[in-house]
Amino acid sequence: MTGQQASAVATPPPPPALVTVENLKMHFPVYGGMLRRRIGAVRAVDGVSFDIRKGETLGLVGESGCGKSTTGRALLRLYRATGGRILFEGNDIASMEGESLRRMRPRMQMIFQDPQASLNPRMTVGAIIGEPLLEHAQHKGQARRDRVRELLDAVGLNPDYINRYPHEFSGGQRQRIGIARALALDPDFIVCDEPIAALDVSIQAQVVNLLEDLQKKLGLTYLFISHDLSMVKHIADRVAVMYLGKMVELTDVGTLFQAPRHPYTKALLSAVPMPDPKIETDRQRIILTGEIPDPANPPHGCRFCTRCPQAQELCFVEEPLWRDVGDNHKAACHFA
Repeated sequence: MTGQQASAVATPPPPPALVTVENLKMHFPVYGGMLRRRIGAVRAVDGVSFDIRKGETLGLVGESGCGKSTTGRALLRLYRATGGRILFEGNDIASMEGESLRRMRPRMQMIFQDPQASLNPRMTVGAIIGEPLLEHAQHKGQARRDRVRELLDAVGLNPDYINRYPHEFSGGQRQRIGIARALALDPDFIVCDEPIAALDVSIQAQVVNLLEDLQKKLGLTYLFISHDLSMVKHIADRVAVMYLGKMVELTDVGTLFQAPRHPYTKALLSAVPMPDPKIETDRQRIILTGEIPDPANPPHGCRFCTRCPQAQELCFVEEPLWRDVGDNHKAACHFA
Protein backbone atom coordinates (compact mmCIF):
# COMPACT_ATOMS: atom_id res chain seq x y z
CA MET A 1 0.00 0.00 0.00
CA THR A 2 1.37 3.42 -0.97
CA GLY A 3 1.63 6.33 1.46
CA GLN A 4 -1.30 8.06 -0.24
CA GLN A 5 -3.45 4.93 0.07
CA ALA A 6 -2.50 4.55 3.73
CA SER A 7 -3.45 8.15 4.49
CA ALA A 8 -6.74 7.68 2.63
CA VAL A 9 -7.83 4.92 5.00
CA ALA A 10 -6.37 6.48 8.13
CA THR A 11 -8.69 6.99 11.06
CA PRO A 12 -10.21 10.48 10.91
CA PRO A 13 -9.35 12.79 13.81
CA PRO A 14 -11.94 13.05 16.59
CA PRO A 15 -14.31 16.02 16.42
CA PRO A 16 -13.36 19.12 18.44
CA ALA A 17 -14.43 19.41 22.06
CA LEU A 18 -17.67 21.26 22.75
CA VAL A 19 -17.18 21.19 26.54
CA THR A 20 -13.79 21.07 28.27
CA VAL A 21 -13.60 20.65 32.05
CA GLU A 22 -10.36 21.52 33.81
CA ASN A 23 -9.80 20.65 37.48
CA LEU A 24 -13.48 21.16 38.38
CA LYS A 25 -14.24 21.31 42.11
CA MET A 26 -17.58 21.44 43.92
CA HIS A 27 -17.18 21.67 47.70
CA PHE A 28 -20.23 22.14 49.92
CA PRO A 29 -19.55 23.72 53.34
CA VAL A 30 -20.37 21.83 56.55
CA TYR A 31 -21.42 23.89 59.59
CA GLY A 32 -21.49 22.82 63.23
CA GLY A 33 -21.48 23.99 66.83
CA MET A 34 -23.73 26.48 68.59
CA LEU A 35 -22.48 29.35 66.43
CA ARG A 36 -22.89 27.35 63.22
CA ARG A 37 -19.32 27.91 62.15
CA ARG A 38 -17.86 26.18 59.12
CA ILE A 39 -16.07 23.05 60.27
CA GLY A 40 -15.30 21.42 56.93
CA ALA A 41 -16.56 20.73 53.43
CA VAL A 42 -18.07 17.85 51.47
CA ARG A 43 -15.84 17.40 48.42
CA ALA A 44 -18.59 16.23 46.07
CA VAL A 45 -16.41 16.87 43.01
CA ASP A 46 -12.71 17.27 43.72
CA GLY A 47 -10.61 18.16 40.69
CA VAL A 48 -11.99 16.34 37.63
CA SER A 49 -10.81 17.01 34.08
CA PHE A 50 -12.35 15.70 30.85
CA ASP A 51 -13.87 16.88 27.59
CA ILE A 52 -17.03 16.17 25.62
CA ARG A 53 -16.70 16.21 21.84
CA LYS A 54 -19.25 17.70 19.48
CA GLY A 55 -21.97 15.23 18.53
CA GLU A 56 -20.90 12.48 20.93
CA THR A 57 -22.50 10.92 23.99
CA LEU A 58 -20.20 10.75 27.00
CA GLY A 59 -21.47 8.31 29.61
CA LEU A 60 -20.73 9.18 33.24
CA VAL A 61 -21.05 6.25 35.65
CA GLY A 62 -20.33 5.40 39.27
CA GLU A 63 -21.98 4.50 42.55
CA SER A 64 -24.62 6.69 44.19
CA GLY A 65 -23.00 9.67 45.89
CA CYS A 66 -19.84 9.69 43.74
CA GLY A 67 -20.55 13.16 42.32
CA LYS A 68 -22.08 12.34 38.91
CA SER A 69 -25.16 14.55 39.15
CA THR A 70 -23.23 17.35 40.88
CA THR A 71 -20.79 17.36 37.96
CA GLY A 72 -23.63 17.58 35.45
CA ARG A 73 -25.32 20.44 37.29
CA ALA A 74 -22.04 22.31 37.65
CA LEU A 75 -21.48 22.10 33.88
CA LEU A 76 -24.79 23.93 33.35
CA ARG A 77 -24.03 26.47 36.09
CA LEU A 78 -26.94 25.26 38.21
CA TYR A 79 -24.20 25.21 40.85
CA ARG A 80 -21.37 27.71 41.03
CA ALA A 81 -18.09 25.81 40.87
CA THR A 82 -15.75 26.08 43.85
CA GLY A 83 -12.77 25.92 41.51
CA GLY A 84 -11.64 25.00 38.02
CA ARG A 85 -12.77 25.97 34.54
CA ILE A 86 -15.72 24.90 32.36
CA LEU A 87 -15.04 25.85 28.75
CA PHE A 88 -17.99 25.85 26.37
CA GLU A 89 -16.52 26.37 22.88
CA GLY A 90 -13.64 28.18 24.56
CA ASN A 91 -15.79 30.41 26.79
CA ASP A 92 -15.30 29.86 30.52
CA ILE A 93 -18.87 29.68 31.84
CA ALA A 94 -17.62 28.94 35.36
CA SER A 95 -16.70 32.62 35.70
CA MET A 96 -19.59 34.10 33.72
CA GLU A 97 -22.19 36.29 35.36
CA GLY A 98 -25.29 38.27 34.44
CA GLU A 99 -26.30 38.80 30.84
CA SER A 100 -23.34 36.92 29.31
CA LEU A 101 -24.34 33.77 31.23
CA ARG A 102 -28.00 34.28 30.37
CA ARG A 103 -27.14 34.38 26.64
CA MET A 104 -25.37 31.01 27.00
CA ARG A 105 -28.28 29.31 28.81
CA PRO A 106 -30.32 28.35 25.70
CA ARG A 107 -27.40 26.31 24.36
CA MET A 108 -27.18 24.11 27.49
CA GLN A 109 -30.19 22.21 28.84
CA MET A 110 -30.97 19.34 31.22
CA ILE A 111 -33.26 16.32 31.34
CA PHE A 112 -33.99 15.45 34.96
CA GLN A 113 -34.19 12.03 36.60
CA ASP A 114 -37.74 12.14 37.99
CA PRO A 115 -40.21 13.38 35.36
CA GLN A 116 -43.01 13.70 37.91
CA ALA A 117 -41.01 15.93 40.26
CA SER A 118 -39.56 18.08 37.46
CA LEU A 119 -42.92 19.05 35.92
CA ASN A 120 -45.16 21.64 37.61
CA PRO A 121 -48.51 19.86 38.28
CA ARG A 122 -50.39 23.17 38.07
CA MET A 123 -49.21 23.97 34.56
CA THR A 124 -50.45 22.49 31.30
CA VAL A 125 -48.05 20.68 29.02
CA GLY A 126 -48.19 23.62 26.63
CA ALA A 127 -47.19 26.05 29.39
CA ILE A 128 -44.39 23.77 30.63
CA ILE A 129 -42.78 23.33 27.21
CA GLY A 130 -43.42 26.94 26.24
CA GLU A 131 -41.95 28.43 29.43
CA PRO A 132 -38.33 28.50 28.12
CA LEU A 133 -39.57 30.25 24.97
CA LEU A 134 -41.37 32.81 27.11
CA GLU A 135 -38.41 33.31 29.44
CA HIS A 136 -35.95 33.91 26.61
CA ALA A 137 -38.43 35.88 24.45
CA GLN A 138 -38.34 33.39 21.60
CA HIS A 139 -41.63 33.03 19.69
CA LYS A 140 -44.77 34.85 20.77
CA GLY A 141 -48.48 34.08 20.72
CA GLN A 142 -49.47 31.63 18.02
CA ALA A 143 -45.84 31.09 16.96
CA ARG A 144 -45.02 29.81 20.46
CA ARG A 145 -48.06 27.55 20.45
CA ASP A 146 -47.04 26.16 17.05
CA ARG A 147 -43.51 25.54 18.33
CA VAL A 148 -44.85 23.63 21.35
CA ARG A 149 -47.00 21.42 19.09
CA GLU A 150 -43.96 20.81 16.89
CA LEU A 151 -41.91 19.74 19.93
CA LEU A 152 -44.63 17.39 21.17
CA ASP A 153 -44.69 15.74 17.76
CA ALA A 154 -40.87 15.49 17.75
CA VAL A 155 -40.87 13.44 20.97
CA GLY A 156 -43.69 11.14 19.86
CA LEU A 157 -46.64 12.73 21.65
CA ASN A 158 -49.93 13.92 20.17
CA PRO A 159 -49.80 17.71 19.63
CA ASP A 160 -53.44 17.87 20.73
CA TYR A 161 -52.27 17.04 24.30
CA ILE A 162 -51.10 20.65 24.67
CA ASN A 163 -53.83 21.55 27.19
CA ARG A 164 -53.47 18.46 29.38
CA TYR A 165 -51.75 18.35 32.78
CA PRO A 166 -48.77 16.16 33.82
CA HIS A 167 -50.88 13.84 36.01
CA GLU A 168 -52.78 12.72 32.90
CA PHE A 169 -49.65 11.08 31.45
CA SER A 170 -47.65 7.94 32.20
CA GLY A 171 -44.06 8.08 33.47
CA GLY A 172 -42.60 7.55 30.01
CA GLN A 173 -44.83 10.22 28.51
CA ARG A 174 -43.86 12.68 31.25
CA GLN A 175 -40.20 12.10 30.48
CA ARG A 176 -40.93 12.83 26.81
CA ILE A 177 -42.46 16.13 27.92
CA GLY A 178 -39.25 16.86 29.84
CA ILE A 179 -37.23 16.09 26.71
CA ALA A 180 -39.46 18.40 24.63
CA ARG A 181 -38.91 21.19 27.17
CA ALA A 182 -35.12 20.66 26.97
CA LEU A 183 -35.28 20.93 23.16
CA ALA A 184 -37.41 24.10 23.12
CA LEU A 185 -34.48 26.53 22.73
CA ASP A 186 -32.55 24.43 20.17
CA PRO A 187 -29.63 23.56 22.51
CA ASP A 188 -26.28 22.16 21.45
CA PHE A 189 -25.53 20.34 24.72
CA ILE A 190 -27.88 18.37 26.99
CA VAL A 191 -27.09 16.82 30.37
CA CYS A 192 -29.22 13.69 30.78
CA ASP A 193 -29.27 13.09 34.55
CA GLU A 194 -30.30 9.44 34.87
CA PRO A 195 -33.28 10.07 32.53
CA ILE A 196 -34.46 6.46 32.58
CA ALA A 197 -33.87 5.54 36.25
CA ALA A 198 -37.47 6.29 37.33
CA LEU A 199 -39.07 4.49 34.37
CA ASP A 200 -40.31 0.93 33.88
CA VAL A 201 -37.80 -1.34 32.14
CA SER A 202 -40.17 -1.73 29.17
CA ILE A 203 -40.17 2.06 28.65
CA GLN A 204 -36.45 2.70 29.19
CA ALA A 205 -35.39 1.44 25.74
CA GLN A 206 -38.02 3.63 24.05
CA VAL A 207 -36.73 6.78 25.75
CA VAL A 208 -33.08 5.92 24.99
CA ASN A 209 -33.94 5.25 21.34
CA LEU A 210 -35.75 8.62 21.22
CA LEU A 211 -32.64 10.36 22.59
CA GLU A 212 -30.48 8.67 19.94
CA ASP A 213 -32.87 9.62 17.13
CA LEU A 214 -32.96 13.24 18.28
CA GLN A 215 -29.17 13.32 18.50
CA LYS A 216 -28.81 12.18 14.88
CA LYS A 217 -31.50 14.55 13.65
CA LEU A 218 -30.44 17.68 15.58
CA GLY A 219 -26.69 17.11 16.04
CA LEU A 220 -26.92 17.11 19.85
CA THR A 221 -24.12 16.45 22.32
CA TYR A 222 -25.00 14.50 25.47
CA LEU A 223 -23.56 13.93 28.91
CA PHE A 224 -25.47 10.77 29.86
CA ILE A 225 -25.33 10.18 33.62
CA SER A 226 -26.36 6.71 34.73
CA HIS A 227 -25.63 3.81 37.05
CA ASP A 228 -26.96 1.35 34.43
CA LEU A 229 -23.84 0.17 32.63
CA SER A 230 -25.82 -1.93 30.16
CA MET A 231 -27.67 1.14 28.92
CA VAL A 232 -24.48 3.21 28.86
CA LYS A 233 -22.87 0.53 26.70
CA HIS A 234 -25.75 0.92 24.26
CA ILE A 235 -25.89 4.72 23.99
CA ALA A 236 -22.41 6.10 24.81
CA ASP A 237 -19.42 6.71 22.54
CA ARG A 238 -17.01 7.14 25.46
CA VAL A 239 -17.42 6.42 29.17
CA ALA A 240 -16.04 8.23 32.22
CA VAL A 241 -16.03 6.48 35.61
CA MET A 242 -16.21 8.44 38.87
CA TYR A 243 -15.48 7.41 42.44
CA LEU A 244 -15.82 9.66 45.51
CA GLY A 245 -15.56 12.93 43.59
CA LYS A 246 -12.64 11.84 41.39
CA MET A 247 -12.45 10.64 37.80
CA VAL A 248 -10.79 7.19 37.75
CA GLU A 249 -11.07 6.10 34.10
CA LEU A 250 -12.07 7.49 30.69
CA THR A 251 -11.98 5.76 27.32
CA ASP A 252 -14.18 4.67 24.43
CA VAL A 253 -17.04 2.37 25.31
CA GLY A 254 -15.63 -0.72 23.56
CA THR A 255 -12.28 -0.49 25.31
CA LEU A 256 -13.84 0.10 28.71
CA PHE A 257 -15.97 -3.03 28.54
CA GLN A 258 -13.26 -5.21 26.98
CA ALA A 259 -10.10 -3.98 28.69
CA PRO A 260 -10.73 -1.82 31.78
CA ARG A 261 -7.57 -0.58 33.53
CA HIS A 262 -8.81 0.65 36.92
CA PRO A 263 -9.73 -1.86 39.68
CA TYR A 264 -12.93 0.07 40.46
CA THR A 265 -14.07 -0.12 36.83
CA LYS A 266 -13.36 -3.86 36.82
CA ALA A 267 -15.52 -4.27 39.93
CA LEU A 268 -18.40 -2.31 38.39
CA LEU A 269 -18.29 -4.33 35.17
CA SER A 270 -18.19 -7.62 37.06
CA ALA A 271 -21.64 -6.80 38.45
CA VAL A 272 -23.27 -6.29 35.02
CA PRO A 273 -25.50 -9.30 34.18
CA MET A 274 -24.51 -11.22 31.03
CA PRO A 275 -27.17 -12.48 28.58
CA ASP A 276 -25.30 -15.75 27.98
CA PRO A 277 -26.20 -18.16 30.86
CA LYS A 278 -22.92 -20.10 30.51
CA ILE A 279 -20.77 -16.96 30.76
CA GLU A 280 -22.91 -15.65 33.62
CA THR A 281 -22.46 -18.90 35.56
CA ASP A 282 -18.69 -19.19 35.02
CA ARG A 283 -17.52 -15.60 35.40
CA GLN A 284 -16.03 -14.34 38.64
CA ARG A 285 -17.46 -11.30 40.36
CA ILE A 286 -15.35 -8.79 42.26
CA ILE A 287 -16.97 -8.06 45.61
CA LEU A 288 -15.82 -4.80 47.17
CA THR A 289 -15.66 -4.80 50.96
CA GLY A 290 -16.20 -1.87 53.29
CA GLU A 291 -18.26 1.29 53.02
CA ILE A 292 -17.69 4.24 50.72
CA PRO A 293 -15.59 6.76 52.71
CA ASP A 294 -17.02 10.07 53.87
CA PRO A 295 -16.54 12.68 51.06
CA ALA A 296 -15.96 15.28 53.80
CA ASN A 297 -12.96 13.24 55.02
CA PRO A 298 -11.63 11.19 52.09
CA PRO A 299 -8.71 8.76 52.50
CA HIS A 300 -5.12 9.88 51.96
CA GLY A 301 -3.54 8.78 48.72
CA CYS A 302 -5.89 7.05 46.29
CA ARG A 303 -9.58 7.57 47.08
CA PHE A 304 -10.24 3.90 46.30
CA CYS A 305 -7.41 2.45 48.43
CA THR A 306 -9.66 1.45 51.38
CA ARG A 307 -11.74 -0.87 49.17
CA CYS A 308 -9.33 -1.81 46.39
CA PRO A 309 -8.41 -5.53 46.22
CA GLN A 310 -5.07 -4.60 44.56
CA ALA A 311 -4.04 -1.76 46.91
CA GLN A 312 -0.39 -1.56 47.96
CA GLU A 313 1.48 0.71 50.38
CA LEU A 314 2.00 3.40 47.73
CA CYS A 315 -1.77 3.71 47.25
CA PHE A 316 -2.29 4.83 50.87
CA VAL A 317 0.27 7.65 50.79
CA GLU A 318 0.36 9.06 47.24
CA GLU A 319 -2.57 10.14 45.09
CA PRO A 320 -2.33 8.65 41.57
CA LEU A 321 -2.07 11.06 38.64
CA TRP A 322 -4.87 11.37 36.07
CA ARG A 323 -2.81 10.27 33.06
CA ASP A 324 -2.95 8.78 29.58
CA VAL A 325 -2.25 5.04 29.65
CA GLY A 326 -2.30 4.65 25.86
CA ASP A 327 -4.69 5.02 22.90
CA ASN A 328 -6.59 7.98 24.41
CA HIS A 329 -7.31 5.83 27.45
CA LYS A 330 -6.98 7.74 30.75
CA ALA A 331 -6.89 6.32 34.25
CA ALA A 332 -5.94 7.38 37.77
CA CYS A 333 -4.16 4.32 39.15
CA HIS A 334 -0.50 3.76 40.05
CA PHE A 335 -0.58 0.31 38.42
CA ALA A 336 -2.82 0.91 35.36
